[in-house]
Amino acid sequence: MSIPVKSLPPLIAILNGAAGFFLVLAYIFIRRKKVAWHRFCVFTALGCSAAFLAVYLYMHFVAGMIRFSGQGWIRPVYFSILVSHTILAMVIVPLVFITLMRALKKNFIMHRAIARWTLPLWLYVSVSGVVVYWLLYVAYTPIWPA
Repeated sequence: MSIPVKSLPPLIAILNGAAGFFLVLAYIFIRRKKVAWHRFCVFTALGCSAAFLAVYLYMHFVAGMIRFSGQGWIRPVYFSILVSHTILAMVIVPLVFITLMRALKKNFIMHRAIARWTLPLWLYVSVSGVVVYWLLYVAYTPIWPA
């Protein structure tokens, strides 16, 4: 049984959005000194991001590259968001790992120092991923490989 590839983009967007939602909650909880809830939300965001990556890679392995059909002024806007999203998605992986390792080793001073960079970048990647999805699949008709 294979999964219909064209049904995966909404799941990818939901996972990205959920990761962003849990990151915001994690920030709120740590500001309120609710460490256990903070930890739960961070690990949930990490799970959502990992699931996103697995589904995203599967979809592109099976379907190939889906092209953006928008024309005019939206095209450079879309590609600017896509390029910044893609670059920061690669940057965020080691940052998340380092941030997580510092917390697990209870090195909270260093954890907090890097988390100040990790959170906004990870949040940007999550939110921009949803924007890319909306532009590619909702606002415009995607061009699927033949």
